[in-house]
Amino acid sequence: MISLEDHNIVSKEEWINARKELLKKEKEFTAMRDQLSQQRRDLPWIAVDKKYTFEGQNGKQYLSELFDGRSQLIVYHFMFDPSWEAGCPSCSFWADNFNGIIVHLNQRDVTMIAVSRAPYSKLAAYQKRMGWNFKWFSSNNTDFNFDFNVSFTQEELANNKVFYNYIAIPNPNPPGAGEDWEFPGVSIFFKDSEGRVFHTYSAYARGIDMLNVAYHYLDLVPRGRNEAGQNFPQFWVRRHDEYNS
Repeated sequence: MISLEDHNIVSKEEWINARKELLKKEKEFTAMRDQLSQQRRDLPWIAVDKKYTFEGQNGKQYLSELFDGRSQLIVYHFMFDPSWEAGCPSCSFWADNFNGIIVHLNQRDVTMIAVSRAPYSKLAAYQKRMGWNFKWFSSNNTDFNFDFNVSFTQEELANNKVFYNYIAIPNPNPPGAGEDWEFPGVSIFFKDSEGRVFHTYSAYARGIDMLNVAYHYLDLVPRGRNEAGQNFPQFWVRRHDEYNS
């Protein structure tokens, strides 16, 4: 809840003075963010030697082919287990941000795609339902999701060997759930002039907040995200065609 008791009501001059003080901190944050972004770009790289194959609209393709003639590739790890009939609502919230920006990314030598473990037929049907047109590929029957720590096998879950966001975490499945587990993330790849592919960066959990434009707007309004105190912060999120159902 929010009320007038939570805020001082002041003159315009007082408000501008307070706003200027906050602006100083915002500028400091912007400078720090620029420095952090450079450190992110300066990370060492890992050569990707495994021949991952994916299925998309045009059939089977190797990872190196997903760059689509560009040198930089963004992969959003979209949670969509092969047994599900629809994609994760939270990942769908993120994906609602993708369509309009990809043409701009392309102009900066960047290809952006989504990858999920569900069969391509399910991805295509769900994409049609959601009205999206970004490229979406199935990594079903490959190790891709597992190697990039966004999917975990029943054996890993049973042995509490879940390594997500660079730390070991407790088994997220209830006892006896009997299914693999999915988490979201983003991974970045670079392909050089000789066709060699390198993994340059991955982010998970709150690290992918930067990809969600809606959250950035919510951070501007008085109530913010209004998710504090909830067991699952995105308790309110629905697929965009389900809010009025």
